[in-house]
Amino acid sequence: MLAATQSGQILMAEGKKIVFVGGHHTTALAVIDALPNSAYQIFWLGHRFSMWGDFASSLEYKEVTGRGIPFYDLKAGKFYRTYNPLKLIRIPFGFIQAIYYLLKIRPALIVSFGGYLSVPVVIVGWVLGIPAVVHEQTVVSGYANRLVSLFAKRVLLSWPQSLARFPSDKALVVGLPLRREVVETLLQPQELPPPPLIYITGGKQGSHVLNDVVYKSLPRLLSKYKIIHQCGDSTVYNDYSRFLDLKKTLPAGLASNYEVSNFLDADTVGKILHQSWIVVSRSGANIVYELLALGKPCLLIPMPWVSHNEQYLNAKILEDVGLGRILPESELTSQRLEELVDDMLAALPKFIAAAKEAQKLVVYDAAQRVVQEINAILVEG
Repeated sequence: MLAATQSGQILMAEGKKIVFVGGHHTTALAVIDALPNSAYQIFWLGHRFSMWGDFASSLEYKEVTGRGIPFYDLKAGKFYRTYNPLKLIRIPFGFIQAIYYLLKIRPALIVSFGGYLSVPVVIVGWVLGIPAVVHEQTVVSGYANRLVSLFAKRVLLSWPQSLARFPSDKALVVGLPLRREVVETLLQPQELPPPPLIYITGGKQGSHVLNDVVYKSLPRLLSKYKIIHQCGDSTVYNDYSRFLDLKKTLPAGLASNYEVSNFLDADTVGKILHQSWIVVSRSGANIVYELLALGKPCLLIPMPWVSHNEQYLNAKILEDVGLGRILPESELTSQRLEELVDDMLAALPKFIAAAKEAQKLVVYDAAQRVVQEINAILVEG
């Protein structure tokens, strides 16, 4: 049962079921953390493994199940840049799975955070009469979100620039929900003791391309800087084992400046971002928004093959406000990486000066805004 307080705040009866689905699990978890305690039963449809042929549990799976949320592995397929017939077969199979899971769970609402997994779930939900909320993280809109927006009750956007790409009667700018652990660091005093700390991350799955370059650059970088490196846990490339072996061969003075992890929880990431002098990263929507929120100088290497060149456009936001630099993957070499890290640290005051303007682009209560829209749709029925 639903009720409203005198102030108009919507209260949810305990036990309301919501299915979360989509590729941007960090954003989704920020929303889940903002939901009232015990007001909902949350279920998750997502990737059990990060990539085809990988047998290591995905970071998505670890973080979702770590919260005690029931996780259903959805083996959906996609058309974009898919040439393997076995992967294409997953397209109809994903719809069959979505029918089975939604009939089993019988949720009151679907909350989608983009990616091709959302397509069968939102469309099947529409057929079954289950309303959906869709959140778009990027400046541009992917094929999946454009399609599912036709079947959604509400399309929530991170950036005003995205409004023109979605139905005006459904679209609303709410910002990108930030992890609580990241936002909390804004209230803490920041000290940056030497040597400079550089945080290197290839995203939740890691980046083998970036890892290869870092592997070659590591001894020289460690001679001047402390590095924390999140390299991913893919069993296809075994980068984590490779870096652990490399660390054993380093002189003691260099090894003490290096920490490598396959997986970092949200609390640890928040602390590392807070303490870092600069961040070297891919430019997915979530990390870009967090860097803006923290006003953190960064060197970004966009994935060149993602749809609509979205990672480059994400990175361009940071470059345009003077907080970051872009290193195209085509120019990514160990020498170029080292040069740019040195140059950025030498010019660090200039980047720090841009932080206040960068932070004006951020909606810090985005998670709460999404929760308001979830409640409103459930009231509408």
